[in-house]
Amino acid sequence: MSQRMSQTNRNETAKLFLTLLITLGLVGAGGWWLFKQNLFGTPDGARSTQTRQQTQTQLSSGERGLIPSEMSQQKQMGIDAIAGRNYPQAVINFEAALRADRNDPEALIYLNNARIGEQSSYKIAVSAPIGASVNPALEILRGVAQAQTEINQANGVQGIPLKIVIVDDQNDAATAQQAAKTLVNDPDVLAAIGHFSSGVTLAAAPVYDDGKLTLISPTSTSVKISGLSEFVFRTAPSDRFAASALARYMLEELQKQKAAVFFNSESDYSQSLKEEFTTAVFSDGGQVLAEFDLASPTFNAQNAIEQVIKQQVEVLMLAANTPTLDRALQVVVVNRGRMDLLGGDSLYNPKTLQVGGEAAMDMVVAIPWHLLANTESDFVQNSRKLWGGDVSWRTAMAYDAMQALIAALNRNPSRQGVQQAMVEAGFTAEGSTDIVRFLPSGDRKQASQLVTVQPGERSSFGYDFVPVP
Repeated sequence: MSQRMSQTNRNETAKLFLTLLITLGLVGAGGWWLFKQNLFGTPDGARSTQTRQQTQTQLSSGERGLIPSEMSQQKQMGIDAIAGRNYPQAVINFEAALRADRNDPEALIYLNNARIGEQSSYKIAVSAPIGASVNPALEILRGVAQAQTEINQANGVQGIPLKIVIVDDQNDAATAQQAAKTLVNDPDVLAAIGHFSSGVTLAAAPVYDDGKLTLISPTSTSVKISGLSEFVFRTAPSDRFAASALARYMLEELQKQKAAVFFNSESDYSQSLKEEFTTAVFSDGGQVLAEFDLASPTFNAQNAIEQVIKQQVEVLMLAANTPTLDRALQVVVVNRGRMDLLGGDSLYNPKTLQVGGEAAMDMVVAIPWHLLANTESDFVQNSRKLWGGDVSWRTAMAYDAMQALIAALNRNPSRQGVQQAMVEAGFTAEGSTDIVRFLPSGDRKQASQLVTVQPGERSSFGYDFVPVP
């Protein structure tokens, strides 16, 4: 392969960059529809630029709405009825709201809570990045809402229903810490699900540890979370599992030895995935010949590709997070299929299909779970009936977090009992498609799922992510 691009190739690349910029400008509108269909989400949401509100105003069991974009008249009437403790009227209103939009998990959680009213209940909190990344927040809430609906319809935990309190942590460390303090100080909260990004989970973890409140994250994957606290668990596999799966695929399936890694030095998730992948590749005899910081102000995709071509790199590993996804896609476009592509779960995004297109063909991405690998499971069938469409891995992992807490509550319905049950060596719970088991580190014992980009029509972009055979 030539080490210097011809003028023709440079002109081609300039056109590709122009196309990329135009497409990224359009993706906000085009991607919105796809997000609403719940096929994808944002793996590591960006920090909100809005003024932070007091945590107390961002917590609700139904007496206030936290997702303005999902607010219908009937839903608002249901919220007002709960605030006035008129629970029968709230049930009527939320049922009407869900008939109009059955894909709204906040409305379903509030409906379930309204049906409980003033009865005795076990309370679980879910902290989601509503103010910063509403689409993944909705995906997480769908998993929680589905599990709450199923257990309450089955007469609850030993006859006691589950009530859910929703918290908007805005995917912000300081806000999440304050939210955690609020939950710790509420003796009725027996456990919590959250947070979204690894950095936020790491920041809030000491508060849960000090307050002896069990936390399960459905989406945080950084290896720094492993063994962080005996009160912190997660249902998404650690980056160690994702990195090992990608390294093994590179060395054994692709039969390639030389890689370059693109990452974000400002992201705990991205750093973690990069380091674990590098370790796994070197351990099995491969090489990582170059690293590129996507967050660097001097990063240039064109220059990076020229450099790795000179180094005879065979595989590009994209350990980007959401704020650097656009730069990672520049790499995809400039590469034009010349080197094989691997990616972490943030590449599982409609932008990859829409912007990458043919240049993203055969890219392999590691994610915790994929619907097409589990089409016949009860969870997949029930979720389709409930939400009217397919669900993402974030919904499945949030559902699994709820199932783990339900199993623990069945053993001992108290704060201390939940934690003690989950650290027992033989603890298991029936998850969405796999048994939920935790290692002593709090990590889930489960392999990552590899998916690849192939021609298809599910996404409407002409390409889909499908499980690697």
